[in-house]
Amino acid sequence: MHIAWLGKKSPFCGNVTYGREVTNALLERGHHVSFLHFAQEESVAELLPEELQEVSIPCLYKSQIYTIPSPKASRVLSQALRRLKPDVVHASLTLSPLDFVLPEICEELNLPLVATFHPPFDRKRRNLTSGTQHLMYQLYAPCLANYQRVIIFSEIQRDLLMRLGVPQDRLAVIPNGVDVERYSPGLSRLKSELDARRLFVYQGRIATEKNVESLLKAWKQSDMGEGSKLAIVGSGPLAHTLMPFYGSDLGIIWLGFIADEQRRIEILRGADIFILPSLVEGLSLSLLEAMACGAACLATDAGADGEVLDDGAGVVLSTQRVSTQLQTLLPMFRDHPELTALLGRKARQRVLDRYTLTRNITRLEELYRDLLLNHRTYLASSRLFGRDEAG
Repeated sequence: MHIAWLGKKSPFCGNVTYGREVTNALLERGHHVSFLHFAQEESVAELLPEELQEVSIPCLYKSQIYTIPSPKASRVLSQALRRLKPDVVHASLTLSPLDFVLPEICEELNLPLVATFHPPFDRKRRNLTSGTQHLMYQLYAPCLANYQRVIIFSEIQRDLLMRLGVPQDRLAVIPNGVDVERYSPGLSRLKSELDARRLFVYQGRIATEKNVESLLKAWKQSDMGEGSKLAIVGSGPLAHTLMPFYGSDLGIIWLGFIADEQRRIEILRGADIFILPSLVEGLSLSLLEAMACGAACLATDAGADGEVLDDGAGVVLSTQRVSTQLQTLLPMFRDHPELTALLGRKARQRVLDRYTLTRNITRLEELYRDLLLNHRTYLASSRLFGRDEAG
């Protein structure tokens, strides 16, 4: 099967990781993949002869959150799809105006169209951040109804979109998946590098919606002692604001953005506890990766993260008063390594049971085949109807 994948290669974010993991897995299963991605160049790159063909779609600006295409982007995209003639188009939506015209382009070209809808959410509008994300869902719902299938990551997300008018038969719940061979428990030198007896880790953007400051405040007020360290992995707009107030004197180590995947795996393998204090989420791939590596996990019930950790696979926090909750939990996890080990095993097992990349790709292939069959049946019946009318 030939899949035209529309997404992002940079800057690094969950969307980029999702696109890389899924397209690589599809290639390994023998599918032909063309990767159409946004680039800040004025011309479209020629198709490459390698196994993964690439086409650049011109854009004026792109960030971890949204993309602004150039005025000619829709024309370039249409021409590329017409030339590639894929069986299916899969758009990993980048919060771009192009998302709203893509159904029209694919309808004109008679191409089946799938979208993956990534924006974080909270099941309740409990704060300004979650209220803003809800507006994003309201804006996108009419557009998503024009896609033949929309992949989301949880039942909660499906119910929210259905309430906003997206037909149930358009929605497919296929959670994020982790390569459990790569992301697995193993040896790590990180604790000795950081001189840590107990190691707590946060990995993600340093931004308002991630609520990292609540974790830092709780750590500062908990007096965790010299043997405990908190490693902050990632970058973002709030990093330089927070770093002067929460430094190494408190046992907080800022590791910054780490591009090397093997190094990120080593960090997760070295972690005793992984903490995600977000106000809004989708389904955090970082959380799933930490669980697969055997870290005990604490996360808020934003998005689908609470669903991932329910029934004892981790500790679920409310998005309200996160700092207060963590002030109770941090010393407990510092002082009870047996609890950490138990939760780490349960976290790993939860990923094996529900969130493997292998299962994710198998379900995606089934969706493609079903969509392609329905599309061919529709085209055949349309041609037959046309002949009957002509007769």
